Amino acid sequence: MELRVEQSCPQCGAPVTLAETDRLLTCPYCGVKNFLRSRGAFRYLLPARSGGPERGELLYVPYLRLKSTVYSVSENGIAHRIIDTTRLGHPLPGLPPTLGVRPQAMKLAPVTPGTGDRFLRMSVKAGALMENGTGAVGWSGNRGRSEYHRAAVGDTFSLIYLPLARDNSHLIDAVTDNPLVPLERLESLSLSGVPFNPRWQTSFLPALCPRCGWSLDGAGDCLVLTCDNCDSAWEVGDHGLQRTDWQVQPGGPETSLYLPFWKITAAVPALAISSFGDFIERCNQPLLPGPLWRDRAMSYWIPAFKVRPRTFLRLARALTVSQWRLRPEDGHVVPGFFSVTLAEKEARQAVKITLAACAVSPDSVHPALPGARLKVAARTLVFLPFTSHGYELVQPHTGAAVPGNVLQFGRKL
Repeated sequence: MELRVEQSCPQCGAPVTLAETDRLLTCPYCGVKNFLRSRGAFRYLLPARSGGPERGELLYVPYLRLKSTVYSVSENGIAHRIIDTTRLGHPLPGLPPTLGVRPQAMKLAPVTPGTGDRFLRMSVKAGALMENGTGAVGWSGNRGRSEYHRAAVGDTFSLIYLPLARDNSHLIDAVTDNPLVPLERLESLSLSGVPFNPRWQTSFLPALCPRCGWSLDGAGDCLVLTCDNCDSAWEVGDHGLQRTDWQVQPGGPETSLYLPFWKITAAVPALAISSFGDFIERCNQPLLPGPLWRDRAMSYWIPAFKVRPRTFLRLARALTVSQWRLRPEDGHVVPGFFSVTLAEKEARQAVKITLAACAVSPDSVHPALPGARLKVAARTLVFLPFTSHGYELVQPHTGAAVPGNVLQFGRKL
């Protein structure tokens, strides 16, 4: 489901409608760019229709918003499933277990100090809700079939609060005005809630290059912003904007766009993989190792953008196996850079899945995955050129291809 949030511009106060995945707010009225930040999960409200003095203050109950792609490796191969749901996060009886389509149908608002009212605490762990969520949407994966590894890639976690009102006899859904549960059933429960916590408030970081002060560029859902004045790239970390090492594989005049990939250089001691030559032999790839492949540190090339699971794995496998054909170099910001929508910490979750996908003989790799630990040495963001060939975009150095229409669909994952 695709959610919409109405956020006020911190500069002029104008309302700006953002997608759920947007982190860069560009105000269409004053033109100021700000990066949205949150301590923990972003928190949103469903709009209330009822409340007021006659019903007292509203009580907000939390629902965890789960959105992720889950991969599972077992003796039967690799399975995947897209999870997209909301789950009740407080054990208050009589409430709907999910919010259904209401977050899609309504425009959400961020939790702010002016919200007032009271909030019930999130009392269910996100990990438990993730497990319940996978079962609720019919995911069985490979459980019970010697599952070796499971990873969630591209997680989106947020809290959506359902407003509740009360009359003399019932707790009421303040969105629909429907009674939910008699108050007499809740006599033994505390409904006092807690007030707004300042840590919940969304903060804004000006999208200005820390190196030269130039305005940074990027789409609304971009997690890495670029500066075309000093050719630098920046991502938001715990201490503000942090510089990111990045490179470009030179492309020709026929290049249609540049797709970003996280190049994660890591050893896997449990599988005796530290070089590219080790990887080729261990995965039984039908390639004759080159003379320098033993000296080439092993890197995994993970798409830095969200895309359908099957395409994601195919790209990661193709680029990882064919990395010897690539010679990225320090480059300049040019038009045609596709948005980075998958964070590097999420890309790390996909390394073992990529390793499993590259194994021509799964029995030599998959059973060792539970004990395999990554020793990451470096990570670099690399933009690779792709040319248009009808309905496909093709990477000319490696032959990796991606259907052009799945890129925009992936921005909604």
